[in-house]
Amino acid sequence: MSSTFSSIVRRGTDFLTPNASSANLAASGNGNGFAKAPKGALFPKVDPAVDGEDCEHDCESCTIHYPAKFSIDEEEKLYGMVKGWATHMLVATGKTDWVRDVEDEKGSVMEAVGKCKVPPANGRLMLSASNMPVPSTHHNHAQGAEPTTVLLLPSFTLVENVTPQSVPDLINHYVSTSPTNTTPLTRPSTAASALPPASSLPAHTDTISAEQPLSASPPPSIFPTRSSPHSYLILLCSQKTRDARCGQSAPLLRRELERHLRPLGLYRDLHDERPGGVGIYFISHVGGHKFSANMMVYRRAGADGTGRVADGEAGQCIWLARVRPEDCEGIVKFTVLQGKVVKPERQLRGGFDRERGLVSW
Repeated sequence: MSSTFSSIVRRGTDFLTPNASSANLAASGNGNGFAKAPKGALFPKVDPAVDGEDCEHDCESCTIHYPAKFSIDEEEKLYGMVKGWATHMLVATGKTDWVRDVEDEKGSVMEAVGKCKVPPANGRLMLSASNMPVPSTHHNHAQGAEPTTVLLLPSFTLVENVTPQSVPDLINHYVSTSPTNTTPLTRPSTAASALPPASSLPAHTDTISAEQPLSASPPPSIFPTRSSPHSYLILLCSQKTRDARCGQSAPLLRRELERHLRPLGLYRDLHDERPGGVGIYFISHVGGHKFSANMMVYRRAGADGTGRVADGEAGQCIWLARVRPEDCEGIVKFTVLQGKVVKPERQLRGGFDRERGLVSW
């Protein structure tokens, strides 16, 4: 059976067969206290009275543009259509494009995760290959034994020296014990103060419980871990084997984001380990390439827009689509630094706010 056909069969089976996350949803109810936020209630929209009269305007100095034939779906509903996830795993590959289904990348950690028979104990895992650099020792090993680094979100934890063979230990001792998107945070969010409290919204009955029994504490000798140095992360789908528009848009958006981040002292390239700032990573397909460009913004709790170093877990993930270069100025100023959305009606796909106990799914 070819890898392409196997991939199609697997995706069809996943769609038709209830998975571990589905079972968790049915069993957990509202045990974690999160609510499903209706449209307009998850993140605040910019307000000209507060944010300035030009807060809703596109960047006038932008000189970067998509190709003339760059066409996307502008009609279909976006908000609330994202499938909920508990943990997001980014695997360092040093590449910006991959085979169509990254779980078919031969000898990779992604392949091992796809084949792993040990599901995470704390809900659905979103898996992304990324262009994070691989360790210097990566190429000293045979294919299928190369060590790499994975980033776990929302914990902002880097786990090092992960090999395909060690993936079951990674899942059991690290992913399953990590905080999830529905693990409550208690710190108040400045940006969220303009929105209604979660208690005023309908109880969320379709989410992954953060109270899953966890496995024993991870043996310290398995993998070295450290916190990601960044206060914010911007993830851009760059997988042109899925859709050429993703391969076209990601590098153009990165250039425009860099133009606005550098004057603020917040731009961090792939090898910049200075604390704080904004890391920009290319990742594999996240769904909805017809809405390209897709952008996920993870914001640490405690990040207040001043550029100071924040070291908490991710308090928010703001998932946008239909992003264009002229949107980048507003995204940096308001979405990344303040947790606000400039064009929610056109661009907001979903996300979570752990500080307020809200999700979009």
